[in-house]
Amino acid sequence: MIRNIIFDWSGTLVDDLPAVLKASNFVLQQSGKSEMSLAEFRAEFALPFKKFYDRHTPHIPMPQLEEWFHASFKGVQDSVCELPHAREFLEFCRAKQFRTFLLSTVHGDYFKLQCRGNGFDGFIDKPYTDVWDKREKIHEILAENRLNPDETLFIGDMEHDIATARHGGIHSCAVLTGYNTLDQLRAAEPDLIVEHLGELKRVLLKNHFLLRSADPESAVEPPLATVGALIFNARKTAVLMIRTHKWSGKWGIPGGKIKRGEKAVAALRRELKEETGLNIADIEFVLVQDCISSKEFYRDAHFVLLNYTCRCPAKNPRVVLNEEAREFRWLPLAQAQRLQLNRPTKILLDAVARKKRR
Repeated sequence: MIRNIIFDWSGTLVDDLPAVLKASNFVLQQSGKSEMSLAEFRAEFALPFKKFYDRHTPHIPMPQLEEWFHASFKGVQDSVCELPHAREFLEFCRAKQFRTFLLSTVHGDYFKLQCRGNGFDGFIDKPYTDVWDKREKIHEILAENRLNPDETLFIGDMEHDIATARHGGIHSCAVLTGYNTLDQLRAAEPDLIVEHLGELKRVLLKNHFLLRSADPESAVEPPLATVGALIFNARKTAVLMIRTHKWSGKWGIPGGKIKRGEKAVAALRRELKEETGLNIADIEFVLVQDCISSKEFYRDAHFVLLNYTCRCPAKNPRVVLNEEAREFRWLPLAQAQRLQLNRPTKILLDAVARKKRR
């Protein structure tokens, strides 16, 4: 049973990735190197920091690199914000009387400044900051606070966090809200991968504060009915594509689960509004797909996918993504087909393209 939780900070409780990317690109620029895109940075960034710097700026002394980084980060750290579901999970931990700790590379001054805005330090029993290699600290934390490893969970967003948990002999949970990709986290082999902390809360409640159900049969979910749509713009010259961490960073369409008592088309309107902020019209059913234990999806699941097309009638639609998606693009259908698509989306786009050619 989980009684103690050790949190990572960046990418787990707060979103500082845009600020860190900007500061890191400043370091690369000062070092005479090319800047990185977000996707490149997430693929390359590693902890301890020295691994990243040794790979890209081995000719620059570490003190100089740190000076450049902090000079830039201080100017953008106001953009750091709490992640969705983080406050809810911290409140849950306090209500259930979990002991809570922080183990992070974050600079102590940045932690204090960021907590002035979110108050998260009030939910942490003891923070350990400025830790470059967490593996070197984990046993000290366990011993100092008399934590039973079997009752202790480390939550983080990077391979280094999972390696730290394994080094300390404690449980590990990876969240998809931060720096590492799904493939990177899978390679680290955590005990559990969740989309966000809200999902972890549901898992702990369902399993009576275990990471997995004591009854394997009860842990098997029945097939889930979902809806999703390829959204055309008003003139039907482009379609909306979104990229999500849940599908291994591949491009797809918005959609989600049908609620009990909800009709499929009503669920489609609701899900698309929640995920894109768009109102839709001209809904047409295209096909149904079985998606069983897809390796592209972040967890083992069985979906029955009801796929539609629709149109956004607004002339200048404003797409507002929720926390599930990372970016979006409006593209002609032929260009959308050339993206790195998840398999169900590829099947849908191919079917729509064939229908248009008839």
